[in-house]
Parts: sequence; C-alpha cells; structure tokens
Amino acid sequence: MNNALTQELSLPPRMDKEAVRIVALGGLGEVGRNMTVFEYHGKLLIVDCGVLFPEEDQPGVDLILPDFSYLDDRLDDIVGLVLTHGHEDHIGAVPYLLRRKGDIPILGSQLTIALIEAKLKEHRIKPITRVVKEDDVDQLGPFDLEFVAVNHSIPDALAVFIRTGAGNILHTGDFKMDQLPLDGRITDLRAFARLGEEGVDLFMTDSTNAEVPGFTALEKDIGPVLENLFGTAERRIIVASFSSHVHRVQQVLNAATAHGRKVALVGRSMVRNMKIAEDLGYLNVPAGTLIDIKKVDDYPEDQIVLMCTGSQGEPMAALSRMANRSHRVDVGDGDTVILASSLIPGNENSVFKVINGLMKLGARVISKADAKIHVSGHASGGELLYCYNIVKPRGVMPVHGEWRHLLANARHAEATGVDPNNIVLADDGWVVDLKDGHAEVVGAVDCNYVFVDGSSVGEITEADLKDRLVLSGEGFVTIFMAVNSQTKSLIAGPEIHARGVAESDDVFDTIVPKVQKAVEDALRDGTTDQYQLQQVVRRTVGRWVSSKLRRKPMIVPMVVIV
Repeated sequence: MNNALTQELSLPPRMDKEAVRIVALGGLGEVGRNMTVFEYHGKLLIVDCGVLFPEEDQPGVDLILPDFSYLDDRLDDIVGLVLTHGHEDHIGAVPYLLRRKGDIPILGSQLTIALIEAKLKEHRIKPITRVVKEDDVDQLGPFDLEFVAVNHSIPDALAVFIRTGAGNILHTGDFKMDQLPLDGRITDLRAFARLGEEGVDLFMTDSTNAEVPGFTALEKDIGPVLENLFGTAERRIIVASFSSHVHRVQQVLNAATAHGRKVALVGRSMVRNMKIAEDLGYLNVPAGTLIDIKKVDDYPEDQIVLMCTGSQGEPMAALSRMANRSHRVDVGDGDTVILASSLIPGNENSVFKVINGLMKLGARVISKADAKIHVSGHASGGELLYCYNIVKPRGVMPVHGEWRHLLANARHAEATGVDPNNIVLADDGWVVDLKDGHAEVVGAVDCNYVFVDGSSVGEITEADLKDRLVLSGEGFVTIFMAVNSQTKSLIAGPEIHARGVAESDDVFDTIVPKVQKAVEDALRDGTTDQYQLQQVVRRTVGRWVSSKLRRKPMIVPMVVIV
C-alpha cells in the first residue's frame, strides 16, 4: 500500500501544474475534524470543515479545529466549500474558517445549508450559500462537481464527484447503504456505477465502520425496539442522541405518540436543529406531541419524554448535567434513560461516568449494549466491498477514521482487486498528489490541533494541557521567599503552600530548612539571578515531594530579590 508510515516526511515539492494536490487537515487517524483541501491549477476547493470533540486528557477544551494555517496565505485562492452533510464533525468549524475569509461560497443540500446558516447566525456571520441536490452539476473554478445522494444518519447527505484534468475523484462523505431508509432516500449506487464507468481515479471512502463485518443494520428496526421500551417505562423517559439526528428524533416522536406521551426537546442545539428539520419537511411532528420544556411539570411523569443531547458524555450537555444534578431535570427512581447512539472512540470513560451517575440516582439506563436502540450511520465492511466492486476505482484513499479503520478499509479495497500500489494511506497534513490517474504521498505540512477554549482559539497549547493535567492529578506547590542581593541572605521565607498534594501544609515543615540552605549556598556561590534561584528551589522541593510524598505536582517558586 502507498503510505509513508516508515519514513520521515518533508515539505512537499513544488506542485506539478498537471496534478491535483490533496491535503486532509483533519479526519485521518481520528473520528471527527473532517476537512480536505483539493488544489488544481492554483485554486483550492474544500470539502467539509468539522470539529473534533475533546477527550479526558484535554481538560478545559471545548472544541478542536482543523489547522487552517495551511490556508492562511492562500485564502484568496479558495473557490468554494462543499459540505457533504450537517453533522458537527463536518460543519462545526465553518464559523472559524469564515472568520478568516467571509465570502467563501458554501455548497450543500437544503438541510445542510439551513443548519450551517443557523449556526453562522449565532456567530453573526452572513454566508454566501448555494443549495445543491443529488444529480446537480456545478463549477467552482477549475473543479467540475457532480453531487450524488447517499444515505446517512442525517437526511440530505451527499457524495461529491470532482472532475479535473489530472483525474476524477469520488468523495463519499459519511454514508451507508440502508436499503429501507426512513426517508426513502437510498445511496445512489446507479450513479456510483455510472461514475465508475466514466472513470474514478481516486475513491475517497468513509472508513468509520470498515472493521465491522457484513452490513449495517436498518434504521427502521429501531422503531419497534423504542416502542417496546416506552411501553415498559414506569416514569419519565429521557433519550440522549446527537442534536442533528433527525431520524432518531422522528422515531422517538412516533413511539411517544403511540404511548400517549409528550416530548420536550432539551438543549439549544436540539431545539434549533429540529425546528429547522420540521420547517423543511424532514421531521414530521404529530399534532399535540411536542411541548415546551417549561411545560413539562404540567403533565404526569409517566406521560413525559425528554429528548436531549449528551450521548457522548460531553460535560456541558444536558444528560451530563442531569447526572451531576446540575440540571433543572431531577433524575430519580423509575426514570428510564436511553442512550441512542454509538460510542465515539475516546469517549468511553466520559460516557461510563455519566451512566454510573444516572444509575446512582436510581435511573434505569439502556445503551446499545442492552437493546437495539441505535444503528450506525456508516457503511460496514460488506457495503464497502459492494461499493468497490460497483465503482471499480483505479485508486483508493480511505478517509474518516482512526488508523485501524483506514487500514481495514484499505484491505477491503485490495480484496476487490485494487492494485496495492494505488491504495493511499495518509494522515492529517500529509500531501497526496494525483497525476495521470495515480496518487501518492509526496510530503507533509504542519497540521496541529487547534483548541477552542472559551473565547480563545488556538492560544491553548499541548504544554498548557499537560500543565492542566498535572494540576488536576497531582496538585501544585508554591514557595515564596525574598533575598537580599547585597548581603546575599534570606530576608523572608520560605513560605510553602500546596493544593491537592497533602492534607496539610504542615507536611512541608521538614523541607523548609533544606530549601533555606540550598538558596543560601547558591547565594554564597555568587548566584543572584532570579531564574537560577527559582530553579534551585524547584529542584529541592521537587526531589523531596517525589521521594517523600510520591507525587509530581506543579512547583511554582517565587523568589523576590531586593
């Protein structure tokens, strides 16, 4: 397979005028942050611009963005942004991109454009948008685009076929091959076959479920399971899902109606997205079923369903706050909580923490492990094999997934007869050139995590996160002292205070004389530099804390020289 795992990648060479350059700024080696840049004849086309949600070792981080630095000197060369569908991992970073250049044309399906326009309105950005649908063709600079219907866990998803003089590229976005979808809109395999006949030089395929054998289960199978669970619930029902999972919300509305329950949407994004879906006809709300969250207390608890966010254990989402008893909804005995989603890799501990918190409050928690309450939105191995046999691509570049997913997808491509030399495995920031129908890795560019922390974007570094982890896990120690540079003597301190290290500051009494002696010895040796004295204090305290308390806290010495 064509990859560069075993070699050190340098900056790519000057681009050949007759090649297409492909750079993923996210979505390779990870689940989320999907963004790919295509360059041809000096112009740039972007497909998707999503976010990645933080893991436990990234405390305080709200979102993780693609690294836009690759584009900073090329913003005027961008001819457009194509959004394959409306999930946050594909559209969530658009506001941050448009802060750099606000007039980038955005193309997407009706629902996708409506969702991104609502999001951008909250950021006070008025975008230039263009609605496209399956079978539409469009032209953005030197890129000839054709859109193909694909089935996913959100309505109106599209694949995009990119025609260039250097080769044709079919990018699936996220997709699966549900043959009996709730909205009747299947993945257009006839279009895939037609494009395959025309010639697909690079097939960029969704890898998220590549390790799963067979076929992804049908969405319609979830409805009866939900209805059965609703029928056995004693008190309130709380269903957690993604805020853009229109199909799942529809099934919850249907099950609630069948059992005479009212549904309240919880969470700003859930309310916003479902209002858009209803207005555009993608969500059918039975009359009298949907109520405002403020009116929940007007109904008996056995007539209420709460549809909320937080299925991935996000700290600020509604379900997490319910588990922490910091939400207006007080979960208790007899409540049924249904986690209607799959676990995103890396979120397991956060989700289990929420589950434990809910169960401790007396709730009955049902996850995918207990009942068939969720099916994936991604093609499993069997579906990928079908696609490769239908498209018959010359080359393949697996996208969207961790390395294990990309490798599994590559093996499926090879099994169907794709030449291993034409299968490109790449990571974020790796540069792939497609020329004369052949793609290969030619270098790499910087592609770091960009952290959103409150109102700051890109100001938090990996070093800052390491410091936060140390503070949260090991605590910190401060040492204050003042020295006279003329007499080379201590005139105050050392005063030692700690947080999260020991039960009392008294434990540091034994180290005070050692710190005092170390500083005095340094002064006698001629050291009067503030930084050097602080390092003396840090080393002395650090060795003692490590050997006596078996801890490695953050040590903050403050030496004042007078």
